[in-house]
Amino acid sequence: MRIISGTHKGRRINPGNKLNLRPTTDRSKEALFNILENRYYFNNKNVLDLFSGTGNISLEFASRGTEEVIAVDNNFASVEFIENISDTFGLNISVFQSDCIKYINNCKNIFNFIFADPPYDYENYQEIPQLIIKNKLLKKDGLLIIEHDKNTVFNYEKVELRKYGTVHFSIFSL
Repeated sequence: MRIISGTHKGRRINPGNKLNLRPTTDRSKEALFNILENRYYFNNKNVLDLFSGTGNISLEFASRGTEEVIAVDNNFASVEFIENISDTFGLNISVFQSDCIKYINNCKNIFNFIFADPPYDYENYQEIPQLIIKNKLLKKDGLLIIEHDKNTVFNYEKVELRKYGTVHFSIFSL
């Protein structure tokens, strides 16, 4: 796993074996960020990374110059890893250990980008966009990006599906 672009381009991220996770692949992450960079400038933008795991997406956004990144995961080892790597790289990432649904329900901020990468067997995929809409967590022209497998389908009017091998991104413009 590596940071694709930005101030820390090419830096490797190695969570070791203590995190039993499925990080977003470099290939699919690069494709996603190519889409985002063609639509947005990252400076003066803020990001919420839900189910952040290794922090792969948070680190990429931070390296590309976003103003604020908040990473949320319920796993203490993930939170500790993201905090350590963020400090090592000198990146401004705030990390919170919390259930992501509870975090969404209690969040008072609004974001330019919200990225969610729940486990592929997560049963509440449909709840994520519903709660983000209900709690008004996206800024005007903001994007919600949910990573999932081929078995998850969202029936929303403004959703764009991108497929990269086994990785699927549903990109919502709410």
